Amino acid sequence: MRNCASENLEIPGLVLAHHPGMTEANKNGESKMTANEIKIDTGTDELLCAIRDRVAVITLNRPQARNSLSDHLTPALRTMIRTCGENPDVGVLLITGAGTAFCSGGDIKGMGAHRDKKKMEMSYDEKVADLQERQRLLTGALISVRKPTIAALPGPAAGAGLAIAMACDIRIAAASAFISTGYLRVALSGDYGIAWLLTRLVGTARARELMFTAEKVEAERCERIGLFNRVVPDDRLQAEAFALAKSMADGPTLALRYMKDNLDEALLFDFATARDHEAERLIRLTTTADHREAVQAFIEKRKAVFAGK
Repeated sequence: MRNCASENLEIPGLVLAHHPGMTEANKNGESKMTANEIKIDTGTDELLCAIRDRVAVITLNRPQARNSLSDHLTPALRTMIRTCGENPDVGVLLITGAGTAFCSGGDIKGMGAHRDKKKMEMSYDEKVADLQERQRLLTGALISVRKPTIAALPGPAAGAGLAIAMACDIRIAAASAFISTGYLRVALSGDYGIAWLLTRLVGTARARELMFTAEKVEAERCERIGLFNRVVPDDRLQAEAFALAKSMADGPTLALRYMKDNLDEALLFDFATARDHEAERLIRLTTTADHREAVQAFIEKRKAVFAGK
């Protein structure tokens, strides 16, 4: 079902509606809203989710708190990552923030003496296990999604918010956006896999500098060191990010999945092993309907229409 959003559907937890999030760019580069989309009930106003043109737009919606993580937003985000990742009618996950921030990380007001009393009563081992599970279901789940994931940053990403952005495949940012690892400022060492993610994106030397200083890094430098893939004018972020996501969502689903597998294995295996696995996946794809459609479309000089088969 490649175009379910254009039909009058009644799906448990889903409602057809317009959504004030990402917009699509027209031929003149202007933003426009498509006819209909599926709005997903996330269980909280602190997280919005809508599916349009096979793109799931997930919006962190606590602009008054710079979209910091909370006891309502974070569980809903975990659920939406899993739900959209498993939904065959979603080709790409696009995560962004409402207002002028992406995500400022953990809510500092909930730290120290203001911590949840139940968690304060937990033993050390229980606290470790609890955090490990929460990490696994957030950045761990995001890394594991077998379809493209994009973070669109309208503004700052810090701490765990930066880890979420880095767990996505691609980051596109507004010119006014910036990042900070942030943990040094609250005398913590990092969580949600930030050291692992940062090291793989910018290298060990820069990762150590950014962790040890918690400095503010502007968008231009982030793009230069490989932390951001693209930087665009602030007023173009939504249209550019959605257009990029839609272009991927229109692509061959299985090929994109296998590309992610190949790219992930490039960090894990030696060249010979990774090369052999690439061969296995490519031969498997030669038997698919999408491959046959792509070849036929090339011969007929038309745009391919993929069915994910």
